[in-house]
Amino acid sequence: MRELLTSWQGVVRAEWVDYNGHLNDAYYLVIFSYASDALIARIGLDAAGRAATGHTLYTLEVHLNYVQEVHEGVAVEVQTQILGVDAKRVHLFHSLHRQDNGALLATNEQMLANIDASNAETGPRTAPFLPAVAALLLPLALAHADLPRPAHAGRSIALPAVRERPSCASGR
Repeated sequence: MRELLTSWQGVVRAEWVDYNGHLNDAYYLVIFSYASDALIARIGLDAAGRAATGHTLYTLEVHLNYVQEVHEGVAVEVQTQILGVDAKRVHLFHSLHRQDNGALLATNEQMLANIDASNAETGPRTAPFLPAVAALLLPLALAHADLPRPAHAGRSIALPAVRERPSCASGR
C-alpha cells in the first residue's frame, strides 16, 4: 500500500460555516482531528484499545494551511500520509480535498506522542508504542516512506520583529 490513506469523508455542515460563508477555521481542525482519530483506531488505540492498554496518543504540535475556501454542503475527504515514526511519536500529514474534483483545500501537519496513562502515581507519561500498535503503525509508515514529501510539510510561520512603525500602520 504505497498510497495515501483516506482517513475521513463527509460533507461541510451548516453549523461549521462562519460569517464569511465558508468553513470556519476551528472546523478544519475538527475534520483533521476526525482523520487522526481514524488512524488512531486503525493502529489499535480506539476506545477499546485505550481501555485495554492504558495507552493513548496526545497531540504535541499542529500546523494548518488554508489553500482554498470551502463552503457548506461540499463533500470533502482527508488523505493521510505518515511522514515519520520513532519509538514514541508519529508525524502525520493530512490533506483536505473536494471529493468531486480532488482539489486541495487545506493541509494539516501533526506530531503525536504515545502516552501511557495507566499509572495513577506518575500520571500520563510518554512511552514507547506497544508492540501490537507498532506492528500496525510501522508497515503504514514504511509504505509511505517513498511517497513524495508534501509541499506544505515542515513549513513555519514568521515575520521579522518590528523595529519601527511598519508602513502598513501609517494609515495611508
